[in-house]
Amino acid sequence: MNPRERRAARHQPPNPEAESAPKPRRRKVPITVEQVVDTALNVIATEGYEALTMRRLAGALDTGPASLYAHVVNKADLDELLIGRLCAGLALPAPDPAAWREQIRGVCVQMRDQYLKYPGISRAALAMAPTDLEIVRVSEGMLAILLAGGVAPQTAAWAIDALFLYVAAYCLELSIARQRAADDDIAWVRDRGELLRRFAALPAETFPHTTRHAAELTAGEGHDRFDFTLALMIDGLAHR
Repeated sequence: MNPRERRAARHQPPNPEAESAPKPRRRKVPITVEQVVDTALNVIATEGYEALTMRRLAGALDTGPASLYAHVVNKADLDELLIGRLCAGLALPAPDPAAWREQIRGVCVQMRDQYLKYPGISRAALAMAPTDLEIVRVSEGMLAILLAGGVAPQTAAWAIDALFLYVAAYCLELSIARQRAADDDIAWVRDRGELLRRFAALPAETFPHTTRHAAELTAGEGHDRFDFTLALMIDGLAHR
């Protein structure tokens, strides 16, 4: 089986008959797809997503890059496996028409928390046309929640795309800001007091609204902005 056939096989439901069939003998410590994903996640957790290359991953596995291509087609294939692994950790509730807004928010919060465990990994979710079964499982679950809440199918489909995109972008920006603050010691990236001082120094006649509402523009602790935007998006669905 070549790598592309192997990738396609991963996207099919398990086949009990195939699993029970005799397997060819292999070397004592073979590299598995699961091990590749585990090692990649460990690299990201300690060094960030930008550090993850096929060469870096091969080194962490104590093998050559060519060995990885027996398990993954390319970096895009690895990205899909990584996001699929994170999606496997998301719990999907049984759709409740009376609580659909809370349910869809809960799934997004879980996704956010998974992404933030691995700095920058949400970049892997961007520009992806997923076929991984775990990613599709989450999309299916979100679609079921929205449809149960009375959201029209086309609106629900685009809403899921927008929610995936927002959560990924939010987590990516947060990771970038943290990395810049750590690498370049740029305190103002995350220091509200410094931002307020910069806004206060602007000429009020040129920037009247910015200087007047600097407190509002820089407000928010923790995930306040995330919660606000998520509520804005979900409430907008309810009003359509």
